[in-house]
Amino acid sequence: MMPDNDTSPLQSPAPTPLSSRRSGRLGLSLAVAVAALALAGWQWFETRQKLNDLQQEVSRQLGDFDTGHKEERGAQKQTREQLEALQAKLGAFEGRFAEFQAQTEALKTLNQDIARGREEATLLEVEQAITLAGQQLQLAGNVPVAVLALQTADSRLARLDRPAHLPLRKALAKDLERLNALPFVDMPGVSLRLEQLIHGIDKLPLTAYGRPVEKSEAQKAVAAAPWWQRTGGEVWQELKGLVRIQRFDREDPALLAPGQGYFLRENLKLRLLNARLALFSRDQWTYRNELKVAQEWLGKHFDANDKAVASAQSTLRQMSAAEINVELPNLNDTQAALRSLRQGRDKR
Repeated sequence: MMPDNDTSPLQSPAPTPLSSRRSGRLGLSLAVAVAALALAGWQWFETRQKLNDLQQEVSRQLGDFDTGHKEERGAQKQTREQLEALQAKLGAFEGRFAEFQAQTEALKTLNQDIARGREEATLLEVEQAITLAGQQLQLAGNVPVAVLALQTADSRLARLDRPAHLPLRKALAKDLERLNALPFVDMPGVSLRLEQLIHGIDKLPLTAYGRPVEKSEAQKAVAAAPWWQRTGGEVWQELKGLVRIQRFDREDPALLAPGQGYFLRENLKLRLLNARLALFSRDQWTYRNELKVAQEWLGKHFDANDKAVASAQSTLRQMSAAEINVELPNLNDTQAALRSLRQGRDKR
């Protein structure tokens, strides 16, 4: 038994290399494990570091995004506010524009009404002028006033410058041409001359009463002379008055009773007034007949040697030769054109 025990110690060192190899492997494995663990730790640390950096970057980006988002929201809010302000201004502008359009329409309507009113007033003036011209031609025969009235009507129509007024203006032009072609009769001038003759009748000397007594400069000088010269002059005048030398180689003058001279002068004035009325009424026969009677009375009852009487007879002869009965045209064409224009406006 002993030998077995003795040999066992000697045989026990034999497996030592195998243990060392195992321990070597174990150490190597442990080293590998430690290295792997260190590598894993380093990778974990690096990954952790990267994760932290990534988290910081993400946080920073999120912060930037949040700041940008806030700025964007502020910009959006400001944009919305500006948009709302613009919309409010646009609404106010639209309201003002609508009000301006309404005012424009109202002004346009008012201008049209004013234009129609002005045109209507002008047509009324034209109608009155044409009516006045017709009355002057028919009642008084006053051609200048009728021409002036028609020219006024044409000038009023020319200011309006409407194509619808051309027929009326053509009719006015024709009537004006016919009136201007008439011979001119100076009725106001003839009337004034008759009025002057009427006022001068009282100053004309009558033949039946002899020559009128006139005071001369010599008589005024005698009045200033001494009394004995004045007395001698008066005696001489009385002596000359006792005898009068007068020629009777012509028809004897018509004798008038005392006080009849007043009625003669008044009747002569009535004759001239009748001639004046006949002038305005275009009565040629009455006009010339009254002037002829007035001439006969002047030659029969008034002193023909007097300058005033001779001038009155000359004036009466000139006026008797004047032609006052001129055939005046009517204004039917112009009045018809005016009625047609009125009817056309009433149908609108």
